[in-house]
Amino acid sequence: MDLSFIAEHYVPVVLVACLVVGYCIKHISWLEAVSNEYIPTILAVLGASLGCVAAGGVTLENIVYGAVTGLASTGLHQMFSQIIKGNLGS
Repeated sequence: MDLSFIAEHYVPVVLVACLVVGYCIKHISWLEAVSNEYIPTILAVLGASLGCVAAGGVTLENIVYGAVTGLASTGLHQMFSQIIKGNLGS
């Protein structure tokens, strides 16, 4: 199965915005009450919303690509965390 078409539809602005929001949720002390298990859901919803704003309209395609981009920011954060800790690839 070729999933390379998904990479064509990432919205870089949404990716960065979700990455920043996810980082803030994870590291700001007064947001500790938000469980780590909710962060991907929050970022998927935020990404879907921002995807519609960035693309200029609410369509199913914009919602899906925005949500996937929001979830990708979660994976990107995990990848960077593993690289910094030196655990990637071992």
